[in-house]
Amino acid sequence: MSEKAYKTIKIDKTDSVATVTIIRPEVHNAFNEVMILEMIEAFKYLSGDETVRVIVLTGEGKSFCAGADIVWMQKMQDYTYDENIKDALKIFDMMYTVDICPKPVIAKVNGGAMGGGAGLISCCDIAVAAERAKFMLSNTKYGLFPACISPFLVRKIGKGNARNYFLTGEIFNAETACEIGLVNEVVVPDELDNAVRRFIDKFMIAGPETLRMCKELIHHADPVEEEERHYHAKVIAEMRMSEEGKKGFAAFFEKRK
Repeated sequence: MSEKAYKTIKIDKTDSVATVTIIRPEVHNAFNEVMILEMIEAFKYLSGDETVRVIVLTGEGKSFCAGADIVWMQKMQDYTYDENIKDALKIFDMMYTVDICPKPVIAKVNGGAMGGGAGLISCCDIAVAAERAKFMLSNTKYGLFPACISPFLVRKIGKGNARNYFLTGEIFNAETACEIGLVNEVVVPDELDNAVRRFIDKFMIAGPETLRMCKELIHHADPVEEEERHYHAKVIAEMRMSEEGKKGFAAFFEKRK
């Protein structure tokens, strides 16, 4: 059964499983301001839907999510400091809404996950990746870094791995993503659905209230604090407004060093 019609995502429910699919394959499912708001709305809705036991997050086509949309990023060059803060807070809130969802969330990583796409994976409880998937956490040579997603990524992969992949901006494969804890299982593309189904079946035989309380315990043990939300928004706003940030953005858009 299909739910509300969105512009950038779609929700399909089969039995007690809701699949949220990013439907922007023409830009490798990169997110913009519309998708951010739709993701927040969708996950809040699904969090309160008693007919839903498990949520699967995936992308349409060959990519999971390429992070921020280039056209949207170009608009940011003309943002004021306050507009940059507001924009960054929305990105953080999208990640946080997925992260605190009371239902088990499985990332079905069908392809590349760059920047914010990897951030979304880190907010899921389980991630299964196709072996062809590639990952990148930042692109420091262009002044792009994982400010709003870092609280979730660092909790997922640990400081040691964050130091490596945040600072170098290195692209890595699915096996490495599994080794550092970003994903839980790597399979050939044809086995992706079956692997996700195995995790769904595990959640379906558990009590939904027990799973909700397990997630609550995890968040209570290592909560994302409100001050982190504002700090990371401030950091990214300051970088976007800085001389280095502006030069990095310009180089990125012009495809030069």
